[in-house]
Amino acid sequence: MLYEIRSYQFEPTLFQDYKVWARTKALPWLVDQIDLVGFWTTVPEPVWIDTEWTDGPAAANITWIIRWPDKATRDVEFRRVFDSDEWAEIFKDVPGGWDSYLRMEGKFAEQLA
Repeated sequence: MLYEIRSYQFEPTLFQDYKVWARTKALPWLVDQIDLVGFWTTVPEPVWIDTEWTDGPAAANITWIIRWPDKATRDVEFRRVFDSDEWAEIFKDVPGGWDSYLRMEGKFAEQLA
């Protein structure tokens, strides 16, 4: 199995609207399309940076993990899902559009235990 970990920093002023969009529009469709392990957003609590906790505001972070059988399947299925007209219709309503994504990161991981 291959796990795709996707992390985003989102525009903080639109974060609550993003969470509504994710819950009501994106996630209901995505769970029918991909093997979504989980989808998480930060909560307004202290954050741990390097070696200590800080009381500063938590960043508006989103993390989700998708499970794929292998990289070849991922490449085909990812395009099928995220290049589809259905996803384009859902994504057009993301608060602030692409400009609200301040940083995007993706990586692949394998499960050891």
